[in-house]
Amino acid sequence: MGSEELFAGAGLPLAVSGQRFDTHGIAGRVACYVAGSGPPLLLVHSVNAAASAAEVWPLHEHYRASRTVYSVDLPGFGASERSDRVYTPRLMTDALLQLLDAIIARGHAGPIDALAVSTGCEFLARAASEHPARFRRVAFVSPTGLRGSVPRRGPSGATRGLPWLYRALRGPGWGGALYRGLTRPAVIRYFLRRTWGSKAIDERLWAYDVLTARLPGAEFAPLYFLAANLFSADILSVYESLAQPAWLSHGVRGDFTDYRGRHWLEARGNWRFSVYPTGALPFFECPERFIADFDEFIGAG
Repeated sequence: MGSEELFAGAGLPLAVSGQRFDTHGIAGRVACYVAGSGPPLLLVHSVNAAASAAEVWPLHEHYRASRTVYSVDLPGFGASERSDRVYTPRLMTDALLQLLDAIIARGHAGPIDALAVSTGCEFLARAASEHPARFRRVAFVSPTGLRGSVPRRGPSGATRGLPWLYRALRGPGWGGALYRGLTRPAVIRYFLRRTWGSKAIDERLWAYDVLTARLPGAEFAPLYFLAANLFSADILSVYESLAQPAWLSHGVRGDFTDYRGRHWLEARGNWRFSVYPTGALPFFECPERFIADFDEFIGAG
């Protein structure tokens, strides 16, 4: 960890550079990192057993030179509140909207650009669909909800959650033990290798994942995730409803390469697409190319 990184909350080091601040509202206490100056850019991490804003650090560190970058820790992850409560797409979406209110209070009143990763894309898409005037352009890296050829146009607001599976995972006291087993350092490394599709993972991210998985309450949100409660049954309808310019990018290695459902979006004039010879986090592996494409999308290059 660099000299800029200070310890904040429960002994967890800052995930990225800059200042950490908390917002309070309907989504509870939501932590966010802010750095730089200029037009605002919101970055949203994925959801997994050890997720945090550390997943977007290459973009955070790059764009702080030209923008005011806000990198959020979603509820149940990183330095945000990790209470024992129900974790849903609605909660995650409300957390982003709560953060937008804080960004406006800091002087950025206009629509913002935003980028999300994996399951975080579902929350960003819902927020942008519900409040289109608050988002200028939205980017989705390896988004969930487009796997296979069956369109996900379920009931509005419904999730793919399996209550029986959540009960089994949580159990009468064994949920914490299960989570600790899933977040042993070697297991975290295994899942990152599956994300990269390679043994050449980012060691900084692995080290931070190990730390964040050790905080009290770290198991609550991931157990809902494992039971599919954080996946939206109507997500294709949400993606299709977006009015802003939207960019979808993904890699070709690892566990996250099935985007057959993107053809439902290709006929829509506001979507563009990029594919990289990488795993699911291309901005770690080919940052120059990714940033050039993202700059072109947001009009910065």
